[in-house]
Amino acid sequence: MRYEEFTIEGRNAVIEAFRSGKPIDKLFILDGVQDGPIQTIKREAKKHDTIVKFVSSERLDQMSETGKHQGVIAYAAAYEYAQVEDILAAAREKNEPPFVFLLDNIADPHNLGAIIRTANLAGAHGVIIPKNRAVGLTATVAKTSAGAINYTPVARVTNIAATIEALKKEGMWFVCADMTGTTMYDLDLKGSIGLVIGSEGDGVGRLVKERCDFVASIPMKGDIDSLNASVAAGVLAYEIVRQRMS
Repeated sequence: MRYEEFTIEGRNAVIEAFRSGKPIDKLFILDGVQDGPIQTIKREAKKHDTIVKFVSSERLDQMSETGKHQGVIAYAAAYEYAQVEDILAAAREKNEPPFVFLLDNIADPHNLGAIIRTANLAGAHGVIIPKNRAVGLTATVAKTSAGAINYTPVARVTNIAATIEALKKEGMWFVCADMTGTTMYDLDLKGSIGLVIGSEGDGVGRLVKERCDFVASIPMKGDIDSLNASVAAGVLAYEIVRQRMS
């Protein structure tokens, strides 16, 4: 996946990006290079908890737009990430029980954009995504969200399962979507709730699923066995909306 307008190439440009506080999603460094500027970049990456991948010069050449990457290319996020605390604060401000989407490794930017759009329209207070093995806030995500990305805070965490544990202490309940679950119409989904949606191929990971209080299934009548992740998120979100309104 490439998001040209947010690609930063060259050592000084990457160091500047880190120091100016630009959110960097991913960093690609030429494998085996150990000189001063590269060490500085690695230090900045560590400080900002950025994912670093060490790659061959062929790979960097393929990724490079300018041909002057100097052994380092960064992908910057298109939008600023929020903190989980910002999402809870948004709920408090509206005097509503928190309603949060948590996404377990959504890799398709169109799905993430569509889910952020749904979250906004369903009145969710924010979306939480993982740092690894998932798409970040790219230009494609922003475009697919149809502007919702400007209103719905998106936080990025190292570990979704640990975040669920922390939010349970704040009094939240969690429901994940899975075909093996109880029909969603039979569950009580009112109050302070986190909706957990799994990845396109694998669904919700085992460790995350074990931490959920409810497993909800969507009734299916057709000949295929599953809905697209963003559609499943929409269907479940609106069952939560219906219950919150009643």
